[in-house]
Amino acid sequence: MMMVLQPEGLGTGEGPFAGGRGGGEYMEQEEDWDRDLLLDPAWEKQQRKTFTAWCNSHLRKAGTQIENIEEDFRNGLKLMLLLEVISGEGLPRPDKGKMRFHKIANVNKALDFIASKGVKLVSIGAEEIVDGNLKMTLGMIWTIILRFAIQDISVEETSAKEGLLLWCQRKTAPYRNVNVQNFHTSWKDGLALCALIHRHRPDLIDYAKLRKDDPIGNLNTAFEVAEKYLDIPKMLDAEDIVNTPKPDEKAIMTYVSCFYHAFAGAEQAETAANRICKVLAVNQENEKLMEEYEKLASELLEWIRRTVPWLENRVGEPSMSAMQRKLEDFRDYRRLHKPPRVQEKCQLEINFNTLQTKLRLSHRPAFMPSEGKLVSDIANAWRGLEQAEKGYEDWLLSEIRRLQRLQHLAEKFQQKASLHEAWTRGKEDMLSQRDYETASLQEVRALLRRHEAFESDLAAHQDRVEHIAALAQELNELDYHEAASVNSRCQAICDQVRGLLGGLLTGHPCGPQRMEKLLETIDQLQLEFARRAAPFNNWLDGAVEDLQDVWLVHSVEETQSLVTAHDQFKATLPEADRERGAILGIQGEIQKICQTYGLRPSSTNPYIALTPQDINTKWDTVRKLVPSRDQMLQEELTRQQVNERLRRQFAAQANAIGPWIQGKVEEVGRLAAGMAGSLEEQMAGLRQQEQNIINYKSNIDRLEGDHQLLQESLVFDNKHTVYSMEHIRVGWEQLLTSIARTINEVENQVLTRDAKGLSQEQLNEFRASFNHFDRKRNGMMEPDDFRACLISMGYDLGEVEFARIMTMVDPNAAGVVTFQAFIDFMTRETAETDTAEQVVASFKILAGDKNYITAEELRRELPAEQAEYCIRRMAPYKGAGAPAGALDYVAFSSALYGESDL
Repeated sequence: MMMVLQPEGLGTGEGPFAGGRGGGEYMEQEEDWDRDLLLDPAWEKQQRKTFTAWCNSHLRKAGTQIENIEEDFRNGLKLMLLLEVISGEGLPRPDKGKMRFHKIANVNKALDFIASKGVKLVSIGAEEIVDGNLKMTLGMIWTIILRFAIQDISVEETSAKEGLLLWCQRKTAPYRNVNVQNFHTSWKDGLALCALIHRHRPDLIDYAKLRKDDPIGNLNTAFEVAEKYLDIPKMLDAEDIVNTPKPDEKAIMTYVSCFYHAFAGAEQAETAANRICKVLAVNQENEKLMEEYEKLASELLEWIRRTVPWLENRVGEPSMSAMQRKLEDFRDYRRLHKPPRVQEKCQLEINFNTLQTKLRLSHRPAFMPSEGKLVSDIANAWRGLEQAEKGYEDWLLSEIRRLQRLQHLAEKFQQKASLHEAWTRGKEDMLSQRDYETASLQEVRALLRRHEAFESDLAAHQDRVEHIAALAQELNELDYHEAASVNSRCQAICDQVRGLLGGLLTGHPCGPQRMEKLLETIDQLQLEFARRAAPFNNWLDGAVEDLQDVWLVHSVEETQSLVTAHDQFKATLPEADRERGAILGIQGEIQKICQTYGLRPSSTNPYIALTPQDINTKWDTVRKLVPSRDQMLQEELTRQQVNERLRRQFAAQANAIGPWIQGKVEEVGRLAAGMAGSLEEQMAGLRQQEQNIINYKSNIDRLEGDHQLLQESLVFDNKHTVYSMEHIRVGWEQLLTSIARTINEVENQVLTRDAKGLSQEQLNEFRASFNHFDRKRNGMMEPDDFRACLISMGYDLGEVEFARIMTMVDPNAAGVVTFQAFIDFMTRETAETDTAEQVVASFKILAGDKNYITAEELRRELPAEQAEYCIRRMAPYKGAGAPAGALDYVAFSSALYGESDL
């Protein structure tokens, strides 16, 4: 009785296959090998050739082969060797003898091994194999093929024959003229085999050139390509298949299963390579983001390092124009150089947050920047920059005010000094004359009285000298750059006044009184002229000085007070003109007496050097200076009115922009804390807000323009608004940063949601819990609030456990928990991501099950970029038995996930 081998628990199906699990099991055939179905000669020929080639494809791995399938397995040695090769397991030691019982023992050992693999042996003994029974031998080999090559095939819940058939159908479905329904007639034209090859290796066959009416050509093409490129030996003859109405199913299945194993192995390697590439791509992208962060942080910190010393330089300039250039350089810094750095700082924080989110989602360790490049380090450096910037601006404006004051004081000093020097001109010569020694008594008396008048005049000038000295003192205190020349001139004026006083004290008038009655009258009139002309002359000098005086005002009110004072001065001019007439009338009386009594009038007044012509000249000067002063005051009033309009114009805009910015900052804060709707809707709303903010920038630019006009006009105060340009700039930068951070938070939430499969309802629940414990409403929970939140959610927290959790949610020890970190913690167990173990398993497939991998294997299995990435970072393998250049993929995989160092 001819028996076949049957795996346990398998049922019947079409032909020799049963319809049990997936229809891929088999049982004792209905047509018994010995009985009513004798193999069709064509089928027997196909099976002999196919099974022989299949056995040799495995035996060659052991360095041997068979020529005659029914003869070469008779002693059981190659049969045992075949089973060892295809199973990867060892069989009992074979008997070495050549007697029949030795052969039967060896075949029994092979059959026992087959039975141990779940195959039920049905009435078969080793004698048939030892006796060279072809049908029994072919049946046994077919059972081995079924068990070791076909039974484990599994495709979409189907296995064995049906699994293999489904795999063929899936792979060939897109190809024209191919319709795989079985393992006999569906393969006769060769197109199905060519389609299988082309699907996996399109470079080997030009499918478009194949013709359905050339089955032999198609089959031979498939056989040759498979043998040459896929290491699948030729197991069939094209002519036998074409000329047989129904090719042998077992032969076709055996041959096709070789394609499955060849391509399934390739697909497994491809899947492993794809997994590795995916993991490496994540790491490469993360490393790129890390490098970009380090580069951007370095550049920003370097810019701050270079800029702060410039802002801390408080070396002033001697002239207003030089300080104005410094102010213009500072404006360029604020307008041109700083804004891109503000954007860089904001982008740096966004990149850092996005990177940390991606690392958390892919189960990578948190990114720790280089020393000194933490976000907090950059924030501290930025605060230092802004402090230096504010100090520099305050110093600039203070210096400009100081120089403005100095310029005003210096002009005033020069003017008053020039007037005083003009007054003293010739006075020393007058006092040094010694004509009293030969003078008459009248002349002596006149000389005495002249000294008295000069002394009175000099006393009146003492106040002016003290004013000049006070101006010089203030110029010295304000560090005037030409203080030395001012001091020298002031000292000369003081020395000159002391000399004049000394000259008065050392005069020695003497002699008898020789004064006639008439001359006494003239003398009295001259004296009266001198007494009244001297203070009037002093008033004229003061008026000229005041009318030429420079001023420094900062408001319309201050200018108006000058105008009022000038108007009051103009109101005194009629009275002054009457005084001038009275003085000139005294001189007229003297001339009348001289004419009446025939006396020769004196060309000079013995009591005063001042002549009526001098008085008239000075009066004319005053009269000319008055309208000039009027014009200058009106121009100054106009300038101050323009400045006032600029102040009001700036204030009107600032009073609108300041609250708008503050309102937007608060609005963005509320949006961040209480977002409603889907993340996409939130993102759309935030993008619209961002666009609205960007569109508002033109208002800031107009305000900057008004601010520049104010500074060019040296206007530094504004009582109409509490908002300075500095306040507006800081608020604007805060608003831009706030909206960018909020958008980045939503982007990271999208990443988290997509990576962890969160629903909108879950996100809303997380947001509600977070907002409840965000007591300061600033988008962050402090540690105590976070602990209270966790306890409210049922966490049983000890100090050690809470400290461990805080290291997860606050890796940089900032002392706060952001919403993104909160979500990451709450969903940390739900993400389905690659693990280090999975990556190790994938490398093991590429390495052919070895514990190491070579550079050649990496370059063969992975894209060039990823291969070189691995080669550069993998450490040498230190295990025994590895070739030179072997690489340790286990340590590398662990390092990818932060479990060791690369």
